[in-house]
Amino acid sequence: MSAAKLDRGGVWLAVGAYVSWGMMPLYWHLLKMVPSLQIIAHRVVWSALLVCGWLGFKYGRGWLRETLSRPNAVWMLALSGVLIAFNWGLYIWAVNAGHVVETALGYFINPLLNVVLAVVVLHERLNRVQWLSVSIATAGVLWLTFNYGSFPWIALALAASFGAYGLVRKLLGAPPVRGLGVESLFLLLPALVYLAWMETTGSGHMLPHGDAPSWGWGVAGLLVFSGVLTALPLIGFAAAVQRIPYALVGLLQYIAPTLQLLAGVLILHEPFGRDRAIGFAFIWAALALYAVDGLRRSRRKPA
Repeated sequence: MSAAKLDRGGVWLAVGAYVSWGMMPLYWHLLKMVPSLQIIAHRVVWSALLVCGWLGFKYGRGWLRETLSRPNAVWMLALSGVLIAFNWGLYIWAVNAGHVVETALGYFINPLLNVVLAVVVLHERLNRVQWLSVSIATAGVLWLTFNYGSFPWIALALAASFGAYGLVRKLLGAPPVRGLGVESLFLLLPALVYLAWMETTGSGHMLPHGDAPSWGWGVAGLLVFSGVLTALPLIGFAAAVQRIPYALVGLLQYIAPTLQLLAGVLILHEPFGRDRAIGFAFIWAALALYAVDGLRRSRRKPA
């Protein structure tokens, strides 16, 4: 696609989605007084209301039946719902435990892990540049493991859970926003029961409880708005991928972990010493090779 024909609106939708995801650590940091599991439950409830309301407005009442009519849709969307809930929970816990830099590493690794999953599960073939990218990224992870002094389990768990989530959704082929709506409905009842129990026992953060601190409307508002932050970037992203080349989407995806890394180092003041810098340099080199190779191959394809 030529630059003259590039849909600028689609580009800005994708950029907006990735910037939103990249700046989320700062938002979750504002809620560090709330347990991660409660934040996830609120995120599920309010995003379910927003996404399902939007789907009902746009497609009518038949969107749910149509989505679940796909073969294996019920169990696959239930599984993907569990995977994304785990990913969200680990991510929010890591942010508020001071591991923003490692979460950024996880989302840098994720595209390359997707390549490995494509080979192992989907039996796709890699060219030499792609194999070299995966090898360099592996060297970076090994460097971080043996020279930084701890296994980067947060990064790898985030990459693995999100990679598995993407694989399940790819195999199913359901539209992304509709899939999120069904996943949210699967998680909605457990989330509501958990939040109700927390409020009943005085451990919730939406209502004042006797002598317990009253968190006020500020925290309650942030918890409600977490649903908006979950739904709107994905809706914008889903619209963007329909309007711009997917190779461009692949390049823009690195905006999010880059902003996460900058937020962790420059704003939240997490350590980023020489050993971490070397490990990240391996990852960035691998991503650069992978991205350049993807662009080169996409330009060779006929329009």
